[in-house]
Amino acid sequence: VQLQASGGGLVQPAGSLRLSCAASGRIFSINPMGWYRQAPGKQRELVAQTRAGRHPRYADSVRGRFTIFRDNAKQTVDLQMNSLKPEDTAVYYCGYSDYGQWYWGEGTQVTVSS
Repeated sequence: VQLQASGGGLVQPAGSLRLSCAASGRIFSINPMGWYRQAPGKQRELVAQTRAGRHPRYADSVRGRFTIFRDNAKQTVDLQMNSLKPEDTAVYYCGYSDYGQWYWGEGTQVTVSS
C-alpha cells in the first residue's frame, strides 16, 4: 500500500484547506484510514479517522471544524479543514492500518499564520 497526500499550504487564521490522500494497492474499508499530524516538538496525534461501520473519530481540538471524507471506491480520504487556527500548524500525514500494519504517506505541511 502506498499513500499519496496533497493539499497542504499556508493559510490565514479562520481560513480553510482541504487535504487529499489517495491509496494505491488494495485497501479495505473495514480498516481505519485517516489523518494524523505532528507539530514541532510533539508526538504524532490523531486528527480524524474513519472505517466502515463506525462513526468517524475526531480529535477534540478539531471536532466541529474538520470533516473527514472517505471514498472506498476511489480509495481516497480527504480532510476538509475549516476555521483553521495557528495551533493547527503541523505536518499532516495520511495513514492506513492494514489489520495492524500501518502505512503512511509523506507528510504535507499545513501552516496557519497571518
